[in-house]
Amino acid sequence: MFEASKKARQTFKFFWRELAWERRRIIPGLELAAVKASLSDPAEVRAANPGGLEVEHMWLMDIDFDGRHVEGTLINKPHSLKTYHEGQQVKIAGKQVGDWMYVCTGEVCGGFTVDLMRSRMSASERKQHDAAWGHDFGDAGVVPLVPTSHLGDEAPKKKGLFSKFKKVPQKPQDYKKVAAAEHPMSVNMRESFEQALQENPEMLEQADDAHGFTFLHQLALAGSLDGVDVCLKHGADTKKKANNGMTAFDLAKCLAWKRVMARLQAA
Repeated sequence: MFEASKKARQTFKFFWRELAWERRRIIPGLELAAVKASLSDPAEVRAANPGGLEVEHMWLMDIDFDGRHVEGTLINKPHSLKTYHEGQQVKIAGKQVGDWMYVCTGEVCGGFTVDLMRSRMSASERKQHDAAWGHDFGDAGVVPLVPTSHLGDEAPKKKGLFSKFKKVPQKPQDYKKVAAAEHPMSVNMRESFEQALQENPEMLEQADDAHGFTFLHQLALAGSLDGVDVCLKHGADTKKKANNGMTAFDLAKCLAWKRVMARLQAA
């Protein structure tokens, strides 16, 4: 479970990238997006609750991320923690991320700890588990990071009449290929984004109220090489800091977007 959570933290960048682009979609593409958090009561509260759990792992939704902290709404009811409740807004550090998952056009991505638990179940138990979630998690032992269409592959075929007699094994994704691939929306929006900046150059330095992010900040954190390149060609300020003191390079570095980091360094 420790290793599964470690893999989730190492690949959190792909969760955030998808969520960042989801916010730009006119028609929502994600059916679910959640982060599992490791939560504990303060020491003085634990001392007064000796029989309680030291740590509880619970899911957050309505996720936001500023490069330092993940924030979301707690959707689970704690078993014994006293300082948390269902529906509460929670802010955690990156080391408290225990898992992530999203569902895009029926495909479940992420869910490393979920996959581990499913691998320990019988086939019938997995079926019940998936039915409770309302999503097909696929074959145990396979954890996709992105939808198959992002890599130019065919989406998994829907189960047909004879699928239970002839099951096609799910192929594991090549994580290096995933890391090297630009998000399709980043590629597709380049031309229109460039045109928008030509017509409205003032957009480049406008910052949002929540984090003080300019387009360059947002796109660097989302790992968009195309978007960052367009911003830089139009004169975006690489030294400008967001509300948390991070520059675009800092934001790209926190999620190890190496190609974006190199482009910003070159600028």
